[in-house]
Amino acid sequence: MQHTLGKGGNAPLDGRSAAVTITAAVPVDVSALLLTGERKVRGDHDLVFFNHPEQDGVSVENATVTADLGRVPPEVHTVAIVASVDADRPGARFDASTTPRAAVVCGQGTVAFEPPPLVDGETVAVLLELYRRGDGWKVRAVGQGWASGLAGLAADYGVTVDDPGPAAPAPAAPPVAAPAAAPLGKITLKKAGKASISLDKRDTTATVTASLEWDGGKRKSEGADLDLYALFVPAHQVSPPSKLKKGRKESDGVVYYRDLGTLTAPPFIQLDGDATVPGRETVRITRPDQQGYVLICAYSAVENGTGSFKSYGARAVVTDGRGSTVTVPLFHSDDYSYWVAIALVDFTVPDGFEIRHVERYSDGGEARPMLYTDGTFEMDEGPMEFKGEDF
Repeated sequence: MQHTLGKGGNAPLDGRSAAVTITAAVPVDVSALLLTGERKVRGDHDLVFFNHPEQDGVSVENATVTADLGRVPPEVHTVAIVASVDADRPGARFDASTTPRAAVVCGQGTVAFEPPPLVDGETVAVLLELYRRGDGWKVRAVGQGWASGLAGLAADYGVTVDDPGPAAPAPAAPPVAAPAAAPLGKITLKKAGKASISLDKRDTTATVTASLEWDGGKRKSEGADLDLYALFVPAHQVSPPSKLKKGRKESDGVVYYRDLGTLTAPPFIQLDGDATVPGRETVRITRPDQQGYVLICAYSAVENGTGSFKSYGARAVVTDGRGSTVTVPLFHSDDYSYWVAIALVDFTVPDGFEIRHVERYSDGGEARPMLYTDGTFEMDEGPMEFKGEDF
């Protein structure tokens, strides 16, 4: 059973071992702090990280912290789970699109926490704490960040940060490279508008996120269950534009709540889960060299009744996690459509990718849109969709 915590919330842990996995749209370093009742470390050995991966039953491997709760010494009251921006990305900071999330697996249960966005220049954050309560353990959602980085966090918890000493002589300057394109900042597309984001498609760390966001809009009190569908064409299937509709080749690629996808193998697209109340669903897209087209669509569950996607406050938000965020709003109201195609993300353009506003609605049936390998699409041409009570 999965339980989701809000910031400050807590839940019991019913197993002897807890595994906490951190996910983010950018590379992060994961570590753990073993804290006494005074919320300080006993010594520098209580910082568990990639260079000191195990201490007193707590270990770190890649993005997962595992705590053998029965082996944690009694003087350790709290295990704080920490995520920090990759030290190899100077100047990087968390933002609304890259704020890390945490999931705890303990016994038969899973506890998830998505903290409020870190938007004040934070480079490190304590996401969760595993802490003693009576004879057992609980987990608490923290979501506290430090703009002062690891040095600030270390000072607060009593960890000694080594003085790096005098700087080594600077190496000879390499040839000057062409300046990187400036990020777009935050922009909102107009009707039929488009925006291009520069991206080195050979960069294996690059992650593009595309979110369906809805706040309930004018119908907030009624709630709304919208679903993000990412229809996709891999790069190797992209075909030239066809002058005839009958000559187009269909693509069957789709990531949605029944098939969440994966980031470690094709399609290199993954959905973060299914939200059944006003909020956000997000797909993360890696390996831009393997991508062709991604069509961001929304489906309105039958139980929502009539009401336009616009009335629910629906929009698509696409970001590269490096300073460019493009919001794609809806401009029309259609009370009787189950589907809307909102944005097309085109990775076939040179030196990056392009986001286009494509707002189109279904005619009232539940057949989903069909994306073709040339990047065109038609509404009402895909398989029928029906979200039953099991989702």
